[in-house]
Amino acid sequence: EAQLVESGGGLVQAGGSLTLSCVASGFTFDDYAIGWFRQVAGKEREGVSCLSAIDRDTDYADAVKGRFTISSDSAKHTVDLQMNNLRPEDTATYYCVAVGPYARAWHGETDVDYWGKGTLGTVSK
Repeated sequence: EAQLVESGGGLVQAGGSLTLSCVASGFTFDDYAIGWFRQVAGKEREGVSCLSAIDRDTDYADAVKGRFTISSDSAKHTVDLQMNNLRPEDTATYYCVAVGPYARAWHGETDVDYWGKGTLGTVSK
């Protein structure tokens, strides 16, 4: 059974940093695109950042470019999201996701095969 388990959410002041982590199991990690979606209360989920399958090319939503960095560890089956210079509008539940096999990216949440349960990141003013 595929599982994605997130950790690292919490409360931080604007301008601060958080690192989210996700541990994957139950599927061939390197064969899947993996990354993060987020959902602001009352809004639809949106893609934040992803790593393509196999060669791990990175992609970021415009709203987070230059502030967030995604990385993965193939041996540990983990994917991290380093979030710097956080803004109140980054407050959301962040979901670890996997799309595959052999996906380059995703076009929306309907492409996602596996979801984590989410971790809440709150940025205060």
